Amino acid sequence: MRNLRIVFMGTPEFAVATLDMLVQNSYKVVGVITAPDKPAGRGRKIHESSVKQYAKKAGLYIMQPTNLKNKEFLDDLRGLKANLQIVVAFRMLPKQVWSMPEYGTFNLHASLLPDYRGAAPINWAIINGEKKTGVTTFFIDEKIDTGELILQEATEIKPEDTAGDLHDNLMALGAELVLKTVSLIENNQVVTQKQPLDSKFKTADKINKEICKINWEKSAEKIYNHIRGLSPFPGAWSILNNDEELIVIKIYKAKWEKEKHNFKPGTIHFTKKELKVASSGGYVYLTELQLPGKRKMAVIDVLNGLKIKESAYLI
Repeated sequence: MRNLRIVFMGTPEFAVATLDMLVQNSYKVVGVITAPDKPAGRGRKIHESSVKQYAKKAGLYIMQPTNLKNKEFLDDLRGLKANLQIVVAFRMLPKQVWSMPEYGTFNLHASLLPDYRGAAPINWAIINGEKKTGVTTFFIDEKIDTGELILQEATEIKPEDTAGDLHDNLMALGAELVLKTVSLIENNQVVTQKQPLDSKFKTADKINKEICKINWEKSAEKIYNHIRGLSPFPGAWSILNNDEELIVIKIYKAKWEKEKHNFKPGTIHFTKKELKVASSGGYVYLTELQLPGKRKMAVIDVLNGLKIKESAYLI
């Protein structure tokens, strides 16, 4: 059995479950690499990453390099004498880093590779209406998410799951998969599988503001998937034209129904308790919204406080 000395790399909450799994199973984590502290929120207070907060409580050695090719950082990393590196939700590594340890550097990715390579696999799986996804461990190479596969574990995506729900599911599933992967490496039992490198697979590009905007000309089901695939973060949005007053609204929860109608996509129908929007071949019922400068609210509270004109529509 190999005596592992592990360096862990990660930043957000998604990575904490895996780091905790390693610590709780008494693996020797000789160092944790995470993003530098940065100002966040309205007060611009200095924010420490979720991984750093956990690592501090666990008494682990922490490194926060701004440049992964910096000689001083690379020397410090070599000094840890790690023989395995584990990456969960960090950033692309230069070859000087990922090729350093004897037993390699492996990554946990929140999809069933080779589908959904990229920065936002959880969001895109739901946006695209997938019924199944999972987690993958693979050894890092020169390109993004293309290295040889080690293990995979699949899970169901429920029709009502949001990106937040799936995030939490895959976070726990991924931690277990990393533990299994480490055990294989520890016992020199890893058998890898090469990924196909053609471009036929679904991608998971970084989510930007324009991607988050709802296109009401799509089907009700696709819009529903779009909303839940961006909830709770960064949030799908649209513009309410309320008698020439333009209001940006974020939409976090919805329902949908398939129904033939002759209304223009984006047309609003509302009562005191319900707000539905016409789309191609159906309606989207908005159930949780956020107006500018306000908290998230149930649609009934929005309707009580916002005077929507009969001519209003969403664009």
